[in-house]
Amino acid sequence: MGRSYRICLAAACLALTACNVHCAVDLNDMPLADETISAGHGKETDVGIADREGGEHAFRGNSEKFEFQAEVNRLMDILINSLYSNKDVFLRELISNSADALDKIRFLSLTDKSQLGMGNDADLDIRMSIDKEQRTLTIRDKGVGMTKADLKNNLGTIAKSGTSAFLEQMQKGGDVNLIGQFGVGFYSVYLVADYVEVTSKHNDDKQYVWESNASGGYAISEDTEGEQLGRGTQIKLFLKEETQEYLEEAKLKELVEKYSEFINFPIYLYASKEVDVPADEAADAEAVESEVSDEDEEVADDEDVEDEEEEEEAAPKTVKETQWGWELLNDNKALWLRSANDIDEEEYDKFFQAISKTTDKPLAYSHFKAEGDVEFKSILFIPGKAPYDFMNNYYQNKPSLKLYVRRVFISDDFEELIPKYLSFVQGIVDSDTLPLQVSRENLQQHAALKTIKKKLVRKALDMIRKLADAETDFEAEDADKNDAEAAEDAKKYSTFWKEFGKAIKLGIIEDVQNRQRLAKLMRFETSKSGAREIGLDAYIANMKEGQKSIYYLAGETKEELENSPFSEQLLEKGYEIIYFTDPVDEYVMQNLMEYDDFKFQSASKEDLKLGDKDAKKENKRLKEEFRGVVTWWKAALADPEVENVKISTRLASTPCVVVTSKYGWSANMERIMRAQALGDAERQSYMKGKRILEINPRHPLIQQVKVKFEADPENGPNALAKILYETALLESGFQVKSPKAFNSRIYTLIKDAMDLKGDLTVSPQDDSIEEDDEAEDLDAADQDADVNNESLDREEL
Repeated sequence: MGRSYRICLAAACLALTACNVHCAVDLNDMPLADETISAGHGKETDVGIADREGGEHAFRGNSEKFEFQAEVNRLMDILINSLYSNKDVFLRELISNSADALDKIRFLSLTDKSQLGMGNDADLDIRMSIDKEQRTLTIRDKGVGMTKADLKNNLGTIAKSGTSAFLEQMQKGGDVNLIGQFGVGFYSVYLVADYVEVTSKHNDDKQYVWESNASGGYAISEDTEGEQLGRGTQIKLFLKEETQEYLEEAKLKELVEKYSEFINFPIYLYASKEVDVPADEAADAEAVESEVSDEDEEVADDEDVEDEEEEEEAAPKTVKETQWGWELLNDNKALWLRSANDIDEEEYDKFFQAISKTTDKPLAYSHFKAEGDVEFKSILFIPGKAPYDFMNNYYQNKPSLKLYVRRVFISDDFEELIPKYLSFVQGIVDSDTLPLQVSRENLQQHAALKTIKKKLVRKALDMIRKLADAETDFEAEDADKNDAEAAEDAKKYSTFWKEFGKAIKLGIIEDVQNRQRLAKLMRFETSKSGAREIGLDAYIANMKEGQKSIYYLAGETKEELENSPFSEQLLEKGYEIIYFTDPVDEYVMQNLMEYDDFKFQSASKEDLKLGDKDAKKENKRLKEEFRGVVTWWKAALADPEVENVKISTRLASTPCVVVTSKYGWSANMERIMRAQALGDAERQSYMKGKRILEINPRHPLIQQVKVKFEADPENGPNALAKILYETALLESGFQVKSPKAFNSRIYTLIKDAMDLKGDLTVSPQDDSIEEDDEAEDLDAADQDADVNNESLDREEL
């Protein structure tokens, strides 16, 4: 009796353990209609069902046959060839339809709880399963379901939407924002399937099956033999030979994550996974089965059994086992549907990390709802770091915004949704206005997109402006410098400008409507800011009384600009000069003419006005005094590129400088354009500004030139005039036309300074001296070889 008792007890314990491990995940023990998706019409045994599963896809014998109300070939041409260029969208359409059906039953249950049902029927979710042997993909929802009439009207009539009719009825008594359940989108299934079965159960009707292969007709029959759904709709796709990739779990997970990540209802996939289970459980179970089947087998000694158990406990082993179960695919919630007051910063950070696929925190975010003709909800983020190739591929960059229509993903490639210069802004846009059913992939031309774009740009710029304001407020004199949070916020804009400053500058060039808003965000160093960067508002606040222009200078480096002759008088009189050292700044200033009613004035171009009345009188006197000198000087240069020679108001210690005309390229811009590998030489010659030589009448060199000219006007110092002009060209950033001629004139000046007589012709070299040098080199080489050989002989000895 003891032996039998021990055997039975061991068998019971192991059976209970095995049940705990396997029962919940065993495919053969899967619950039926109230818990999961039907694996097929298991109770059917007729030849028709066998043919359908075998690939012939024959209609049921008791089904009622119908013809499509629209010509099917034309339908397939419109839906498959025109609207849906990407086959992946079929799953998006079906999940969207299921979500709408779930929305509908949930809405009906608000006034009639019996509509929702009890138990598992009340769990509103979407479940998918695959059968690789039968090449089928099944999608099941517990939504409102369809009656026989609904199946005929919604699936048999093209572009007929059951939910559209529902909305028309419900909106008379309230605002119900739902999407169409079935209609044109449903037929995208024929992108991947050659036969479709739709089993549906409505609370007010029996369970029916709709089936079609899109060959011109469909059939509807009462489902008396198949698995009863309770309520809802099940779509079974018999996939084509060339679309077997949709039977892979990884592919379905990828599509759900891409298109349906934020659907309101949970989406499950019946998937497999490898888990570690104790190896001794399987071995003990086999041993018990063997003992029970063979009662005559002797039982091992109790002590031996206890010893074995102790050894197994001391060294547990595990083995890999494949288990099946329901895996949740969309655990990220639609955060933008909640009120911003109910969301903390940590939730926003996690949401940003989910959509950006990074572990970084955003610099800023904006959560808002737009109302009016176009309604949408949005969360926008500014990332803390730009992509590594952000500016290199600026015009190829795709927007980082995802467009949803009522939580159904539409696209992340809408260039019309946000301008290029803001393509770094990441986030979600969920519209309640854009259509979803037809032309879901051709929304680019929809008028509502223009309104959405305008509001998104404004919100994005406001978000950036707040970052800039935090920096400005902290730098104010009355700000609390010990406020750690304010100090941290103040640093964010400098990070933003470092990462995305070029994009804002390009926005000034491209976006005329928001040019002034973008100019407000600019940061730059000035002659008074030191190493700190300031904005235009700060520059204007520091302007001298009576100053009417914003002075700037562009060049390669700040050090170069600080020592530039163009800024001498400006610095001497206490004016602040903006230093632009980014090549794109030259393009920006060609488009940004003024800011806050102050015009921009380049210190390197003509007509520099300093606003000094006394200086104006003095300049007028000097112009009259040097009238003959400047006329002679222009004639002496005889250069068509030199438009004029003038008395300068910008120089203090430099004898002369070359400036360009007001609307022509500066010397720095010419340098930038010369560096373009594919630059247009003809356009460059056209855009070059006329050069103007400005002379400093107070400089000793210029005064001496004036003395020499007045001593002999007919034979003025032409060579000196040319040298001064060419040195001014170099110092101003230009290139001389003939470096050789310029160098020759310099050498002549050096010769005169060294009091050398005659010309600078070099004496010819004596060939005999060269031959003697070569002979000496050969003798030295022979001596070195003898020394090396002698050293080798000593080493051998």
